Amino acid sequence: MIRAHNISRRYGDFTAVDDVSFNINSGEIVGLLGHNGAGKTTIMKMLTGYIEPSAGLIEINDQALAENANDIQQLIGYLPENLPVYPEMTVMDYLFYCSSMRNIPQQELDMKVMDAIRKTELASKALAPISTLSRGFKQRVGVAQALIHNPKILILDEPTNGLDPHQTHQMRDLIRGLAKQATVIISTHIMQEVDALCDRVLILDSGQLAVDQTMEELRQSDNVSLETNADENAVNSYLAEFYMEQNITDSLPALLLADNNGSYHYQLPVGNKVDSKTLCSSISQKLVAGGAALFAINPQYRDLETVFRNIHLDKNNKQEVSNVA
Repeated sequence: MIRAHNISRRYGDFTAVDDVSFNINSGEIVGLLGHNGAGKTTIMKMLTGYIEPSAGLIEINDQALAENANDIQQLIGYLPENLPVYPEMTVMDYLFYCSSMRNIPQQELDMKVMDAIRKTELASKALAPISTLSRGFKQRVGVAQALIHNPKILILDEPTNGLDPHQTHQMRDLIRGLAKQATVIISTHIMQEVDALCDRVLILDSGQLAVDQTMEELRQSDNVSLETNADENAVNSYLAEFYMEQNITDSLPALLLADNNGSYHYQLPVGNKVDSKTLCSSISQKLVAGGAALFAINPQYRDLETVFRNIHLDKNNKQEVSNVA
């Protein structure tokens, strides 16, 4: 549905987004993750047509955004980082105003406004001036205007900013519901937000795309954790046997992490040619068949924070090598 081809955005000598490409499919919830200044908001502005790429092409529904901006923008709901609200207006007046700006037919205005108020749970504040609302309620008003025309693409920049834990939970439920009918792109620097909501994650680092993976792919690590009473020789024998059965010759040995009075804790390497669950199943059967006790075996999973931290470590290490050279 959305394709970004080698897009860049420059402001004078500063490059905010540098040669980024990605595809987003219909119905996905995709998280744009990165530190402040990584380029998240700039990419969102380009996807909405608010600003144009300095280079590259954006296509939505197989149409070039630059050539069909008016038509494509009718499909998009956008919550920018700075809330687009008029503080002197009441919530209901503002949403009616947004409905008219979205060219919603007159006979549908009441239904669309009330539906947006219901979805964002703003009924208690419908007649209140926006200036009197808390930060969390103002955020809900911003989300309400973004979804009022039932967009096919919903782009949300920090949607839970300013919300308390209960409101955050409600907002996540709302976004999951909206994703049944729309593609959702969420920009955030909160790891838990992406973990809780997203199918895929795009991690930006200094304007460049560092990671584009599904959450399942991203969580997979290259290791399996094993706890057994089998000694190192036995475990490595079973491991070598498994890799031979898989016709893989470049396997690595198990790493002994701890010895707790005969209960050994190992880290088993998993190459990119092997499914970690298949390895767990095979090693478990071999250990039991060999008479060893199996206390625990499971694939190790990475969290977003670890991945994000490693991106910065890799970048810093490369910079240090470059400086030395």
